[in-house]
Amino acid sequence: MKHSNDRILATHTGSLPRPADLVAALNAKELGEPHDGGVLTRRVRRAIAEIVERQAATGLDVIGDGEHSKVNWMAYARARLSGLEELDTPVSFRGPTRDSMAFPGTYEDTKLMLAARSADIVPKRTVRPLAQACTGPVAYVGHAEVAADIANLKAALGGVDHAEAVITAISPSNLELYYENRHYASDEEYLLALADAMHVEYKAIVDGGFVLQIDDPRMATHYNRDADATIAQCRAFIELRVEAVNHALRGIPEDRVRFHTCYSVNIAPRLHDFELRHFVDLMLKINAGAYLIEGANPRHEHEWEIWRDTRLPDGKLLIPGVVSHCVHLVEHPELVAQRIERFAGLVGRERVLAGTDCGFGTSGAGDELHPEVAWAKLAALVEGARIASERLWG
Repeated sequence: MKHSNDRILATHTGSLPRPADLVAALNAKELGEPHDGGVLTRRVRRAIAEIVERQAATGLDVIGDGEHSKVNWMAYARARLSGLEELDTPVSFRGPTRDSMAFPGTYEDTKLMLAARSADIVPKRTVRPLAQACTGPVAYVGHAEVAADIANLKAALGGVDHAEAVITAISPSNLELYYENRHYASDEEYLLALADAMHVEYKAIVDGGFVLQIDDPRMATHYNRDADATIAQCRAFIELRVEAVNHALRGIPEDRVRFHTCYSVNIAPRLHDFELRHFVDLMLKINAGAYLIEGANPRHEHEWEIWRDTRLPDGKLLIPGVVSHCVHLVEHPELVAQRIERFAGLVGRERVLAGTDCGFGTSGAGDELHPEVAWAKLAALVEGARIASERLWG
């Protein structure tokens, strides 16, 4: 995995804004509606080529496919795993969070606003109203789809200037959250089955020549979702999921893996976000070569100071968000540079890459920043990395 050996490298967390027609086509496939598979295949291939070119033109160094083959960051996996299905029952896991109970009016107004926005932006929501569940043995069946992801990104990268390329994949614990266990004897058995299945995708990505990024927002969001859990209980919950991720990563070199956790899209008050200090030691037990964390939004910017007392293991990288997905203001490049320099001063300039707090097109459902703002933020990230590099290397 590339280090910032002579300048700060710029990257992002994977998801980038999708064109509206691509969102509509991916939704049709996900919802089982009539669609032309050949047309969709060609559209995905072209979208990935276009997004790779735009990343390079923006000046990003470590890039990816923007998740343009996926209906969203999580739901894509249902088609790649056996045993998961939709049930004709209401969703059961979306209970109130600590934040929504603290700000009921805010969340109700936001829900109505997003419903109106998504009606204009997206023909159909990718978040289904029905429950998703595991009703049979879980096994990986998405070999052709992950092979297509690898082939499409390889083709798109030809002749494009970049330092490294990444493909993202969902963590077992987030699948566990969104697909209720109705088959396995215990949650632990179910989690292990998910880890075994996702190992196939993880290994395919690394064997294909790319860096693997594990997306695991549940590590950071479980505390907010489980309103009755104590910090100690959340830590115990996370510890088991760390073991599951590491089981899924068995045999894969650490220096080919990035681990990303965050607090989801969540453009909201976020008063009850789980503080990094409560789980940073557990995160660092993940067998990865780099860790992507939120570091730019007002709820978490102060947490850079944690690295005064927290030792980043030798040889590993830190990729803090230096622009945020949940703040509509475009950060000034000077501020971006200052954020980068804070982290570099604590863990070493060579071990910091400039990143984003979260994705800029995670669900395609209208609940994110406008693409114009997202790309302006990425341009500010690149410029901030340039400024910081000049100061750090002279």
